[in-house]
Amino acid sequence: MKRTTILILAFLLFGTTIHLSAQTAKPNVIFIYADDLGYGDLSCYGATKINTPNLDKLAKNGIRFTNGHSTSATCTPSRFAVMTGQYPWRQKGTEILPGDAALIVPTNTTTLPKVFKKAGYQTAVVGKWHLGLGKQVEKNWNTEVTPGPNEVGFDYSFIFPATADRVPTVFMENHKILALDQTDPIRVDYKNPVGNDPTGKEHPELLKLKSSAGQGHNNTIVNSIGRIGYMEGGHKARWTDEEVSTTFLTKARDFIEKNKNQPFFLYFTLTEPHVPRMPATMFKGKSELGLRGDAILQLDWTVGQIMKQLEYLKLDKNTLIIFSSDNGPVLDDGYEDEAVKKSVGHQPSGIFRGGKYSSFEAGTRVPWIMSWPGTILPKVSEAMVCQMDLLASFSYLLNVPLPADETTDSENVLPALLGKSTKGRTTLITQGGPLAIIKNNWKYIEPGKGIAYDKLTGIEMGVSASGQLYNLNTDPGETENVLYKYASKAKELATLLNAIKAK
Repeated sequence: MKRTTILILAFLLFGTTIHLSAQTAKPNVIFIYADDLGYGDLSCYGATKINTPNLDKLAKNGIRFTNGHSTSATCTPSRFAVMTGQYPWRQKGTEILPGDAALIVPTNTTTLPKVFKKAGYQTAVVGKWHLGLGKQVEKNWNTEVTPGPNEVGFDYSFIFPATADRVPTVFMENHKILALDQTDPIRVDYKNPVGNDPTGKEHPELLKLKSSAGQGHNNTIVNSIGRIGYMEGGHKARWTDEEVSTTFLTKARDFIEKNKNQPFFLYFTLTEPHVPRMPATMFKGKSELGLRGDAILQLDWTVGQIMKQLEYLKLDKNTLIIFSSDNGPVLDDGYEDEAVKKSVGHQPSGIFRGGKYSSFEAGTRVPWIMSWPGTILPKVSEAMVCQMDLLASFSYLLNVPLPADETTDSENVLPALLGKSTKGRTTLITQGGPLAIIKNNWKYIEPGKGIAYDKLTGIEMGVSASGQLYNLNTDPGETENVLYKYASKAKELATLLNAIKAK
């Protein structure tokens, strides 16, 4: 048994303080972050219409959390919380970003990758970024774009700037666009049309994936798919949708191979099953759930390829893998890809209500699997954990104290993450539309304005003008609002929510 394992078990059994010493072999850490994957989208979480054998294997050999959360029901704020350990609603401008947004992660604050760097790790982000680039919206895409992932703690970065449905549809390696032809410069605008490329609005006959009515994916066409935003130039640099996932996989595997003899942290941010769902040809038609299901199969296969590489390099026993999703699921999110039509018999949110964008549980309660062979023993855990807590938990594990002058919402839940305690967070604020607070399985959603049901996405938004209270112990599906029945409990939670917001 490795010394790392012995130390951790001693801590968990006897309650002594544990940090990995300079002489202790540090575990490699890979955080695999899916995009718009729901609690019920994996067979290890109860799905019967789709089979995800690689993630099932990961869960069987590790911990499968049933109360794991992102902070937010949309991508940008969840990713901000992962990086900073802060509730995203504390900082303005953390809503879903356009592809030309400026960097929103402060470069002078402690971040998750910086914790690993201070512990002697090589760090990398590969995949979707969506936290902005540069110091301002107006930027020259044809030269180095900075600051970005490198400035917030990553030694290596291979990303696309925002999401696959937003321009610019290019890969960026560190500060530069890959394969850019300087004679065909890129220009991006999210307000006004630029260039002569056709748009989905004006030329729907050119689309291989039609845009859903009213959702705005009808601007510049790239690879016969309409996008959000306008783009001109960079035609040689534009990626093909079917190659995106395997390109990211190749870069992730290259980073692992290069750093196999030293500790590394890899933040591997997958695009699946976010729209536009256009998986590699070998996955098309392989599921019963249309292109969305095919994308989930591609995601599962990708995770399997990483697991096989770790086994081949004999790194699997000393590599901690975290798998989760940035928010809950959505079926129709901008493209007519039959996700709704072919979802019959499949519940992407599992037993929970809502989905992406929603203040109900399915907005933030997501798949969460932890695997560290020999250290984490197989189990299912009901501990409430949040992705925001990775900062404080790894800071503690790696003996990298967080600066005393930096406040953080991140909590050290290491014993729960290692599966040796059923106690995680006691209190969590989640962000959909209105904020919600969860404590001891009571959930209060503050009053809000807006629609209760979004017809475009088919999602219940969790919005009520009078507020809501649910007992998640007896009613995990949030079917009965008991606000008036337990008025004192609602008042208690509302007071606590306001107190945390005021900090």
